[in-house]
Amino acid sequence: MIDGVEVYPLSRREDERGWFVELMRFSNLPQQVKQSNLVFSRQGVIRGLHYHERGQSDLFACLTGMVRIVVLDRQSGETFTVDIGDDNPVTVFVPGTHAHGYEALTDSLFIYHVTEEYDPADPDEHEIAWNDPRVKHLWSTQSPILSSRDEDAAS
Repeated sequence: MIDGVEVYPLSRREDERGWFVELMRFSNLPQQVKQSNLVFSRQGVIRGLHYHERGQSDLFACLTGMVRIVVLDRQSGETFTVDIGDDNPVTVFVPGTHAHGYEALTDSLFIYHVTEEYDPADPDEHEIAWNDPRVKHLWSTQSPILSSRDEDAAS
């Protein structure tokens, strides 16, 4: 496992009304969360890889569907991947200096809590191509749906 990456199992409590899951407990996290983001992605979308020089960290959770988290330690080249969501209810904490991204293995609803607020005037987001040789083999697709920013990083 890459240094600083943490996987937290989620415990689901069910009864006749439905179910309940505690998604995040601040006391478990090494940094305080300051913003939450919700994303819907169609199957085949890859978002990333991104990293943050100033150290914004992320706590990832897939609320519906399945996604593959990919993390690259930019210093050592070590990689980590895990599929999360319906079939593996966990959250994944990734220190922001590691490059990270995810692939929607199915249509998915994905939430990520971050330790810094996004500043459009001074964004701390840097890209590494999804098809970088260190991670290309970790994705399930070799023809992903990408944003223009992620396409530019790959060219």
